[in-house]
Amino acid sequence: MDLRTTVARAQRLKQLHADHKPLVLPTVWDVWSARTAVGAGFPALTVGSHPLADSRGADDHEGQTFEEVLAAVRPIIAAVDVPVSVDLEAGYGQQPADLVAGLTEVGGVGLNIEDTVHSEGGRLRDTQEHANYVAGLRAAADDAGIPLWVNGRTDLFLHAEDPSAVLDEAVERLRAMEQAGADSVYPVRIQDDDELLAAVVGAVAIPVNSTAHPVKHDLERFRRLGVGRITYGPLLQLALTDAMKGMLGPWAP
Repeated sequence: MDLRTTVARAQRLKQLHADHKPLVLPTVWDVWSARTAVGAGFPALTVGSHPLADSRGADDHEGQTFEEVLAAVRPIIAAVDVPVSVDLEAGYGQQPADLVAGLTEVGGVGLNIEDTVHSEGGRLRDTQEHANYVAGLRAAADDAGIPLWVNGRTDLFLHAEDPSAVLDEAVERLRAMEQAGADSVYPVRIQDDDELLAAVVGAVAIPVNSTAHPVKHDLERFRRLGVGRITYGPLLQLALTDAMKGMLGPWAP
């Protein structure tokens, strides 16, 4: 994809975040799901690492190389005329500049970056280390002249036995990512906790991303809580899996 188109799509993604409260980005994994979501009326998409891996018979948690991910998302991005963000897990061991260069070369205009380093035993980056990685992504995108949307994710709640006990540290991580240049922040695994969602929304000045289930969750609830961005993670694919089993069941021998 040429640079002008990539820049235009990145600018469009930024504007969509400003126009929609929240902006819902269906999480897709192949050309079919991407075209289906666009056909349903969505103006932007995200590719999820978990559903992408499942669709390719690979493992999530960086069970694919960065090159394999780029090869998989290139035709998805080329198949639609809307901005596409890509979940790049913890970065696949790449330097921020190389991550940005690879993603934007295939036309990606946003990314999700998490603090669980799967290639190093699943360790959690500390607050400053992850903020520094986010800052590197921001600098690389600025150097390239592309307003890449950076969604900084923390898995701190995911790793905690009691999510409420780590709220202060999570807020510290989110604020550090915001200061490092993240455009939105993504504290995973608190989508069903109104108090925690409201607390993190109130702690930062940029959009907070929440996971949602397309059937079990309510868009208006997220809007009332102030969530600025919604993605489905693996939950759209899982919902379709359940629906497919229900349709096929009566035909099974």
